[in-house]
Amino acid sequence: MAPKHAPAADQDAQDRAEYLAAVDEGLADTKAGRIMPYEKIRRWLLSWGSDKELPPPKCP
Repeated sequence: MAPKHAPAADQDAQDRAEYLAAVDEGLADTKAGRIMPYEKIRRWLLSWGSDKELPPPKCP
């Protein structure tokens, strides 16, 4: 008889695979120089909800 928790285990495996793929993508972007300076991101995030909300910064 198959365990009743198989669907949850399958979802955990899928979540882990998606997470690892995202990490790999981020590492590849970093290696290729597709990075964003922290201060640009910080300024953008701090502007959220203000009267002077900034557009998202563009990657150099």
